[in-house]
Amino acid sequence: MSKLIAIVIVVIGTGLFGMTSAHAEIVEGRDYKVLENQQPVRSDDRIEVIEFFWYGCQYCNSLHPHIKEWLKNKPSDVDFRYVPAIFRDNWIPGAKAFYTIETLDIMETIHDKIYDAIHQDKINLTDESVLFGWVEKQGVDKEKFVNIYNSFTIQNQVARSNQMTRQYQLTGVPALVIEGKYVTSGRQGGTPQLTIRILDEIIDMVRKSKE
Repeated sequence: MSKLIAIVIVVIGTGLFGMTSAHAEIVEGRDYKVLENQQPVRSDDRIEVIEFFWYGCQYCNSLHPHIKEWLKNKPSDVDFRYVPAIFRDNWIPGAKAFYTIETLDIMETIHDKIYDAIHQDKINLTDESVLFGWVEKQGVDKEKFVNIYNSFTIQNQVARSNQMTRQYQLTGVPALVIEGKYVTSGRQGGTPQLTIRILDEIIDMVRKSKE
């Protein structure tokens, strides 16, 4: 066997191994877990995906642009939504801020900026006085924001987030919950791209189970 042929075989073999690894089947216990008690979903006609997050989480911040990109071509049979997780009291301002900007219908302009303010500009938005001042600088009506932020409706939504964090047996964020049953945070030491691939694989698995 010539040296050139040997090199070609090695290169092809390496490529095939890479392809096999890239499309290896996901494994329960490594890539995702199954909830003991499946949670209700909003629609039986669509596959529900929830991203539990916290604005202050560096891993949520790293995953966020990949989720945004994924949403641009999200499968039509998938229903996606964000839910702020609550593990500690200092996560509550972020959850209240999220539901407030959602109520004000300014998610498109403010959601990303909150991540940037915390992780790039190092602004402590868990301090409500800082948060309110920062929101005003973004061109948002401060008084209106504060009134909604402190409303009974937002308190109820935060209480629901708190409850869901426990019902879905979350141990950290980011966490993607598919169809109220499968939970993934990607793979230990994996990349955001791998997390998205695992998400797609689980969605496909759920889709096939519905056929």
